Amino acid sequence: MEMRNGRYSFFDGGLLSYIGWVLLGTIITVVTLGICFPWALTMLYGWKINHTVIEGRRLHFTGSAIDLFGHWIIWFLLSLITLGIYSFWVFIKLEDWKAANTTFAD
Repeated sequence: MEMRNGRYSFFDGGLLSYIGWVLLGTIITVVTLGICFPWALTMLYGWKINHTVIEGRRLHFTGSAIDLFGHWIIWFLLSLITLGIYSFWVFIKLEDWKAANTTFAD
């Protein structure tokens, strides 16, 4: 059971690595004109989740950019068909996808 500073739940990611991942994701998204945005999200979700420990158990992110890209296309098409109304649910769907792809490492 992992413990840090007397706590069983903690986040152990560092500021410099976070800045690096955000910059990389931003550059990739801009260079690809947004096509690789799901990849950037997956990369950041992985970094955040993999650096999180809850009650002594480290979390592990299993999501892939290809899987998220497939969902992203469906959500985009549904948003187009509903004239943007479905876009209000995209955040909820994204959180659900993130939770479905988060497990305990052990």
